[in-house]
Amino acid sequence: MSFGRYLDIDLSLGVIREYEIPETWLARYMGGRGIGARILLEELPAGVDPLGPQNIVLFGTGPLTGTGFPGASRNVVMAVSPKTRSVSGAYVGGYFPHALGNSGYDGIFFRGESATPVYLELTAGSAALRDASELWGQGVGQTVDVLSERHPGARVSCIGPAGEAKVKCAAVISDRNRAAGRPGFGAVMGSKRLKAVVVDGSVGAPIKDVETLRALSKRLTSSLLQNPGIQRMHELGTCTGIMGNNERGILPTRNFQEGFFERADRISAEVMRDTILREPDTCTGCPVRCKRVVETSFRGEKVLKEFGGPEYETVAGFGPLCLVDDLHAIALANQKCNDYGLDTISVGNMVAMVMEACEKGILDEGLEWGDAAGLVEMVDKIARREGIGDVLADGIDHAAATYGIDFAVHVKGQEVPLHEPRGKKSIGLQYAVTPRGAEHMEAMHDTELEADNPLPSYGVTQSISRLSWDGKAPLTILYENIRSFLNSSIACVFPIRDSGYEFSLPILREAIEAVTGSAIDKEELLAIGERNWNLLKIHAGRAGRTRVDDDLPARLKEPLSKGCCDGQSIPDAVLQEKIDEYYSLRGWNQRGPTEQKLQSIGMDDVVHFL
Repeated sequence: MSFGRYLDIDLSLGVIREYEIPETWLARYMGGRGIGARILLEELPAGVDPLGPQNIVLFGTGPLTGTGFPGASRNVVMAVSPKTRSVSGAYVGGYFPHALGNSGYDGIFFRGESATPVYLELTAGSAALRDASELWGQGVGQTVDVLSERHPGARVSCIGPAGEAKVKCAAVISDRNRAAGRPGFGAVMGSKRLKAVVVDGSVGAPIKDVETLRALSKRLTSSLLQNPGIQRMHELGTCTGIMGNNERGILPTRNFQEGFFERADRISAEVMRDTILREPDTCTGCPVRCKRVVETSFRGEKVLKEFGGPEYETVAGFGPLCLVDDLHAIALANQKCNDYGLDTISVGNMVAMVMEACEKGILDEGLEWGDAAGLVEMVDKIARREGIGDVLADGIDHAAATYGIDFAVHVKGQEVPLHEPRGKKSIGLQYAVTPRGAEHMEAMHDTELEADNPLPSYGVTQSISRLSWDGKAPLTILYENIRSFLNSSIACVFPIRDSGYEFSLPILREAIEAVTGSAIDKEELLAIGERNWNLLKIHAGRAGRTRVDDDLPARLKEPLSKGCCDGQSIPDAVLQEKIDEYYSLRGWNQRGPTEQKLQSIGMDDVVHFL
């Protein structure tokens, strides 16, 4: 079951309507990213200005959102990205998604542009636009404080000053410390003068078979609590990846020039646990408790518990990528990004680029490798559009072109995450081909394939080295389709992947049947994932993106230095061969899916958008 409707809000007119979701859409695309992409395909003109009134920003849920199922307190935010100029999605957990899943609607989308700052109040199933003039200019923390006091029991998703200033890496922040970060949707909300969405979640999520869902939740929870990897995630958080990736020679260091950071042990998950960690945090209904809550200070400025704590991507991006080994500075930079509403991966990449440019004499900002104070100050400059920050705020690609920099690390305008593709080859392929720009949360991490018999029910029975290209194109597609399905559920990858796909995917399918009443076998799971991936590619084609845009930056084609992956590279000829193989297996031409491909996977309803 689902509510079967979205809220359709025209900010230019101040009009709120209901938008009915056709049953055929729910059957084909299920929810989450799938339904969001289908709505935007129907409602968005091709080629819109990402920061213009024609763009639409959408908050969507999946069939499991709001049910309390482990890992299902997540929502997607979608729009045309200011970075890639194509439709993209960002996923965020915490407590706001659970409220949205119980709001009486499957989601909300906003079109137009308000004349004055506003926020949406959705309480007791009733929606209204409220004046947000006194909140404009306030940080995320202050905004959440004010709106939480004004609407007791409600949850808040909002933007900070960076979004208001249309910084292209501005994020949408929920619950003060959970970011829908990568594509720059905070800037889209800022362009619409939409400060926040406030939801109380008092209606209740529609569930067909409550008892079966409860039994499945208990079964998955029991498995998670007994899983050594999950226990380690609870104790140390996602930053376990710092030392693990360093040992594998794939911890991005010195702006992706190296794969090993000599001082990684100073910023490890263990050091965080023993120094600045105060407690773990979680999302509604999830036993993993992988989130960190830290408290410390740097140069007299306090790092407060309510802003959470840095995750792996943030520590890696502000740490090794910039050669910074001060965990207190990294924690403060993370807090500033949360309060300003900035994506930490983007900011880390831009700061590392500036450091290298200063070293090479291209810039004279005086920002040296390892400058912890300079890192924190650069966060302020980008959010406030001060000095060089004003150029960086318009995107890493824009800054690189402005200053004549040829070592910016991005794909389609989106900065590369902190997962080194030269030591995980399929990640490199996925970075190149994804319509979303470089993105690690829908990729196959090659380390998943190094176990024995990795995924036998889907035909993956042989262990494959992360350094090998053998079979990586078809495996990339398989795992993209699985992860695309998860992002349409919407289910967090940690409890699903880390409990083992062989165990968790059948439970996930049964849970969706318990909620919706519709059975999904493993073939349909892959089909839904594939359809929804093709929707993104159709959007990219409408934005003018073609096969030519699928590539990696020059830096990632150079050999790595340091660490056990020293000398590993991604030769351009090999990359292009694998991309061509990927397109052929996907059934795409140079612009993406063909009419024949769409018809073969049950997508006749979107053929006319090609």
